[in-house]
Amino acid sequence: MLRYAPWFALIAATALTAALALGVDSGWWAGFAIAAPLALLGVRDFAQPGHTLLRNYPVIAHFRWLFEAIRPEIRQYLLESDTDAAPFSRRQRALVYQRAKSDNDKVPFGTQLDVYGDGHEWLNPSSSAREPDPDASPRVTVGNAQCRQPYDASLLNISAMSFGALSAAAVRALNRGAAAGGFAHDTGEGGISRYHRESSADLIWEIGSGYFGCRDDHGRFNPERFREQAADPQVKMIEIKLSQGAKPGHGGVLPGVKVTTEIAEAREVPAGRDCISPPAHPEFSTPIEMMEFIARLRELSDGKPVGFKLCLGHPWEFMALCKAMRETGIVPDFIVVDGSEGGTGAAPLELADYIGTPMREGLVFVHNALTGCGLRDQIRIAAAGKVMSGFRMARNMALGADWCNSARGFMFALGCIQSLHCHTDRCPTGITTQNPWRQRGLDVTDKGERVRRFHAQTIAGLNGIVAACGLDSPIELRPHHVACRTRSHEIETLDHVYDFLEPGELLAGTDNRTYREAWQRARADSFQPVA
Repeated sequence: MLRYAPWFALIAATALTAALALGVDSGWWAGFAIAAPLALLGVRDFAQPGHTLLRNYPVIAHFRWLFEAIRPEIRQYLLESDTDAAPFSRRQRALVYQRAKSDNDKVPFGTQLDVYGDGHEWLNPSSSAREPDPDASPRVTVGNAQCRQPYDASLLNISAMSFGALSAAAVRALNRGAAAGGFAHDTGEGGISRYHRESSADLIWEIGSGYFGCRDDHGRFNPERFREQAADPQVKMIEIKLSQGAKPGHGGVLPGVKVTTEIAEAREVPAGRDCISPPAHPEFSTPIEMMEFIARLRELSDGKPVGFKLCLGHPWEFMALCKAMRETGIVPDFIVVDGSEGGTGAAPLELADYIGTPMREGLVFVHNALTGCGLRDQIRIAAAGKVMSGFRMARNMALGADWCNSARGFMFALGCIQSLHCHTDRCPTGITTQNPWRQRGLDVTDKGERVRRFHAQTIAGLNGIVAACGLDSPIELRPHHVACRTRSHEIETLDHVYDFLEPGELLAGTDNRTYREAWQRARADSFQPVA
């Protein structure tokens, strides 16, 4: 019966304060006003059938939910170390904040990382190190011989985040920063909103299976609407989204209550109705049909670069795309490899935790597949997945990436505090909410400048790493430049951690079992494997 003691004490306090207020001093009504509601709450708890804890521990069981509600904040502010990455460490977040605000980003007293721990990575410096150019802004040209309007892209760009997942203020600030810094802003699959056009930044228009911004009344692809949108000089590249890292194989869902008039305008859907993307594209069902769709988009956009984004799944499916490229002669201009460690505003836990290939393994596989079938020199590769620093960029480029995309890095630059409320519409920083009162705290001018500074200083960090390695350009980075502690007493460079194919090796017949079997199971006319 001790578990009922607090409740019984509140009942007694209610009776006592009422008696004292009536007979001795009316000032006791204040105590009654506190005790009585809590005692009645205990009655409700004891009677309700839904929660066993509340029935067995009236009133005091509510503390369990209170502590659970503030657990993320308590852990982040008081308990976690600077290097606990869940999903980003305090050290990683601090680096972005400091660079975005032009604060001192130097660290004292040496590294806090365990340099002897399994998995620790580093780049080997050169005795003939260069002097880094503080003003260098390296770029990569995207667009093969089938493209008539190639684009010179920055090595770091804003990854896909839709208006709807992000607030209008966040989109405006990102666009302003991208315009000022000369880098690209990926729209996400939610279409091109008025806020993406506000500062005239370069746009990568992402088209998902819902074809938002280029759909007909039945949700199918509308070529004329696509042609109109793609003709905008602000649109520099077209990106077909096959899947995203945080929830591969799952179509997007935006509940009707979140489909405001502005979001409906951007997505060209009815306001107030659920906005659902199918898991797969209705416009193609085979690798060959997908290549034909890419050629169609390239023609409708008057020759702008067209590529696709995916979180790698079945290896034979990507090999099937490679075979379709060779059979049709249609080659995409770029491929964005998203890792399963990617983020989103809301995803089923099973998909976020257990579905999809991590970015590094996906990047190596895509690079090898294109190299092995003789297409790598025609296709640029971008890497997306927890890119926060010049080192992450350098490591990705050493593994085969031509440039990197970052989503959460730029969210931190906007002021994200990793409160983990992205899916609740209660984002305290106004970044992932449609609540106008929460958005008003996000100053677009100030945060746009922070976005620009984060980009500039991260590129400067990459340039410093490249110079320290004795290289002239990031494109010279190779797997042997990056070392990894595979065990406490073993060190390997990444060219020994991963297998890398030679140009044309798949066509000639490779001895690598993983790639050979995936190639043999692939077919250009179907995503299904050869039996």
